[in-house]
Amino acid sequence: MVGGFLHKPAEPNGNAVVLAHGAGANCRSKLLVEMCDALAESGFTALRFDLPFRRARPFGPPRPGAAEQDREALRRAAAMLRAKIPGRVFLGGHSYGGRQAAMLVAEDPDVAEGLLLLSYPLHPPKKPSELRTKYFPNLRKPALFVHGTRDLFGTIEEMKIALKSIPATPKLIEVDGAGHELLPKKSDSDLPARIAREFRAFVANL
Repeated sequence: MVGGFLHKPAEPNGNAVVLAHGAGANCRSKLLVEMCDALAESGFTALRFDLPFRRARPFGPPRPGAAEQDREALRRAAAMLRAKIPGRVFLGGHSYGGRQAAMLVAEDPDVAEGLLLLSYPLHPPKKPSELRTKYFPNLRKPALFVHGTRDLFGTIEEMKIALKSIPATPKLIEVDGAGHELLPKKSDSDLPARIAREFRAFVANL
């Protein structure tokens, strides 16, 4: 079962996006709500839902061994949307949720046609040697990465170097002044809409 919130577009483009939350949040996070609203405005059917670790525990990070169940839930969510829409299905999410989506697509490329990854947690803060990129060479579906210039989980330069190991030619969007939570400056209050437009253009060329 997949329990969450489905954002339906007024003018569907036939495609869908599943977004999962970070390790310290749930599907009601400000970022996921605003991103799904913006994606629906851009024509995508957008689903945000709580991963199994969050349904099991209202607070706290995932416990060891939870990741496999979380990836299986992403697989079910993608399959559910594929049965509802005529076009393509994309996976993604914020931080931990995006990482699990990317790992799933690296394991099974048929799950989705591409990825939208918000604040990918490249490494733990202050531990740049502990890279979470072992599977990157197996990631063969297009991926759009959105990353803040003040993200403690990876600098922009570290991200650029890491993405070179992905064979699918990913794209990186920099958000000036944003940290890992990806909250922009007041002057960039339309960030979710901008990301949605960038993603629509990105997948249009696939």
